[in-house]
Amino acid sequence: MAKIKLTKNELKSQRDALKRFQRYLPTLQLKKQQLQMEIRQVRDAVGLVERDLQNYTAKVHVWSRLFDDATAAAVRKLVVVEEWRTSVRNIAGIDTPVFESVRFRDLTHDLFATPLYYDEALAAVRKMIEYELKARTLREQLALIEQELRVVTQRVNLFEKVKIPESKDNIRQIQIYLGDQQTNAVGRSKIAKGKCAIRDAAVTASA
Repeated sequence: MAKIKLTKNELKSQRDALKRFQRYLPTLQLKKQQLQMEIRQVRDAVGLVERDLQNYTAKVHVWSRLFDDATAAAVRKLVVVEEWRTSVRNIAGIDTPVFESVRFRDLTHDLFATPLYYDEALAAVRKMIEYELKARTLREQLALIEQELRVVTQRVNLFEKVKIPESKDNIRQIQIYLGDQQTNAVGRSKIAKGKCAIRDAAVTASA
């Protein structure tokens, strides 16, 4: 900790700093609470999307076993993401991504050379990809909010455990020093008056 000046100006500076810290701290604490609440909500949303994906995958698995490896590979080649659109949501001062839509490239296949369930398989793969992109977007959002929470928590701890106690201690030290200086000044003043009185008495006696 840097050495402080034991002056009235420094006392005022420390008091002003303490007021700023105490005024800013509640804002940081509120932001911390908001971020914690958002994290819980986004985690719940991630869990919901992942459960939906698992449930849908389980349903698809019942009939997808009809595919051989070649057919499965052919289906995957026909599913290509053309555009993945997201918007921006501001959460407690930070911009986070929000899933909007996904558009797939329109690749045609021979309707006569493929089984009847081919179209259903394509739709299923696209649906699973959409679930995956939703979950990925939410995880990105969660990572950004968690990072911001770490920063805000560090600032809250800095104010609560360092800056505010430090300012209070500096104010206490300066006040003690200035009080001692004032006491010493009063003492010196009394001594000086006493000496003057003795001198005046001696002058009067000699006259």
